Amino acid sequence: MSDPDPPIVIDPTIPSTARMYDYMLGGKDNFPADREAAEQIIELGRQAGFDLRDITRANRAFLVRVVRTLAESGVRQFLDIGTGLPTQQNVHQVAQSVAPDARTVYVDNDPIVLTHARALLADSPQTIAMAGDLREPAKILADPAIRAHLDFDQPFAIIAFAILDLIVDDDLAAHIMATLRGELPSGGYLAISHGYARILGVNKMDEAHELFQSRRVGDFAHRPPAMVATYFKDLELLEPGVVPVELWRPTYDQWPGDPDNSGFIGAVGRKP
Repeated sequence: MSDPDPPIVIDPTIPSTARMYDYMLGGKDNFPADREAAEQIIELGRQAGFDLRDITRANRAFLVRVVRTLAESGVRQFLDIGTGLPTQQNVHQVAQSVAPDARTVYVDNDPIVLTHARALLADSPQTIAMAGDLREPAKILADPAIRAHLDFDQPFAIIAFAILDLIVDDDLAAHIMATLRGELPSGGYLAISHGYARILGVNKMDEAHELFQSRRVGDFAHRPPAMVATYFKDLELLEPGVVPVELWRPTYDQWPGDPDNSGFIGAVGRKP
């Protein structure tokens, strides 16, 4: 992974989940194909009675609260896998607002994400962006550049937000999470947000799967809280446990969202 990245080849006619997510957050780093696919998903949500843009904002607010909480608890190292396109209040910005010496590694397999992230981080030596795929967690953890930037012998936080959804194989998802949490030292943290199907009817779910596949975006999985809880095996779950992201330590200065219509569940675990 630390070798020079391959030439960037981007097909703007194929939607990207990272760029669709950027569009839903109000960003501008997306193509017409991304916007069209996102609007179709948003419309499915409207028909089911919820606003996907609100759900996306709530998930982003959860990320901010988690990073701030961990930084205030003394964490100074963050490994964000599947970071997505840079927006406001990125992991390194939130962490450094609490601890200016905080170090962050962003990992993503989307070349546009890496290009934007590296431009954003040009003046931030404490933060780097690396190519990597969540489907190969051992390669990420063994990357020399990442290990040179983060001290794996000291507590660090692994963040995997809105990314496990794209791993449809349950066994592979379990393997990925076991590999990641197995690398955590004592005092390290694992933070996850994951799509939740409670508010989406079966018919709408089938339509969403068909849309993703027809647009060549890939596919996604919605998993119940009990399954997400298994990803924290041998870790101590921080209160309030696995909950809709809107209910994880909400604060007045964050996007409130609607926990009764939540589209994401989330949790944070600590290695004893």
